[in-house]
Amino acid sequence: MSIADLRGEPMADADARLILDRDEAPARAAAVAETVDRALAAAGRTRADVLAVCAGVPAPVDRTGRSPRHPTRFWERMNPDLVDVLSWAPIVRIENDASLAAVAEGSNGAAKGCHDYIALLAGSRLGAGVVVDGHLLRGHHGGVGEMVAFDHVDGVRGAEGLGSRVASWAAELARSGEATAGFRAVRPEELDARTVLAMAARGDADALRIVDRVGLTLARIVSVLGSMFDPERVVVSGAIADGVHEVVAAARRSLPTDLDLPAPELVASTLGGEVVVTGAVAAAVASARERALDVWPA
Repeated sequence: MSIADLRGEPMADADARLILDRDEAPARAAAVAETVDRALAAAGRTRADVLAVCAGVPAPVDRTGRSPRHPTRFWERMNPDLVDVLSWAPIVRIENDASLAAVAEGSNGAAKGCHDYIALLAGSRLGAGVVVDGHLLRGHHGGVGEMVAFDHVDGVRGAEGLGSRVASWAAELARSGEATAGFRAVRPEELDARTVLAMAARGDADALRIVDRVGLTLARIVSVLGSMFDPERVVVSGAIADGVHEVVAAARRSLPTDLDLPAPELVASTLGGEVVVTGAVAAAVASARERALDVWPA
C-alpha cells in the first residue's frame, strides 16, 4: 500500500502479509481497510484527504470493479468487493494485478512510448495485462489476459508461473540423479527460483538446463499471445524479472521464425517486485486528474 500526491510522488507506505488460500473474504477486506488507514497515518493524512484510490487483485475485474464467480470462489476472496470497502474515497478503481503491471510498464517501464504491448506477470502464476492501440483491454467480465487457455497449449499446460516452473523442474532434476553440476550439492527443497536463476547467471550447467526448458515454455506463451493480440513488445514483469534475463535470452532463441505475424520483442522489466503498486499509483493519479473536476466542481 502506497500513499502518493497528485504528482505520483510517494509519501508513505504500509503492508500486510496474507497467506494465500488461508483467509476468507471478510478478513481480507478488513486487512485492506486497516492497511490503508495505517499508510494514511504514516503520511499524516486521513481518509478525508484522499481523492482517488486504486487496488490491484489477482482476479479478473469488470468495469464496475467487481470480479465474476469462480468455481472455488478464489476470485471472490481475492477481490472481496473492494469497490464497496473503499467506497469512502471519491474515486475508486479496482484492477487486475497484471493490468496494473501493464500501466506501470507503459508509464515508467520497459513499454514506455509503446502503444501495443503485454505485461506478463510470471512469478508463481501467469497473468497478462494487454494494451492495444494505447488502450488497456478489459473484456466484459474483466477476463482479457486470463491464462486458462494455456491449459490446452502443448508445452505450457497451465497457468503456472515461470518462477514456479523453475523451482519444480530444478527439484525434479536434482531428485532424478541426473544432475551433473551444482544441483548435486544442493538439497532439492533449497532450489527455489531465485537460487536456480542465480546459479544460471554464474554458468552452472544444471541451472542452464532448467533455464533452457523454461525459456522454451516462455517462447510458446509469447508466440500464442503474439498471435492473439499482435503486440510490439512483451515485458516479463514482477519480482522474478530481476533474475530472469537468462530465461528471456533462452526464450528469444526459441521463438519460432515461421509465425504468420512477426514475433514480438521480448524484454525483462526493470521495475521489480513493486510493479503492481507502481501501476496502482499511476492509475490512481490518472483517474484523479481525469475526474478531479467531477469531485471538486468549479
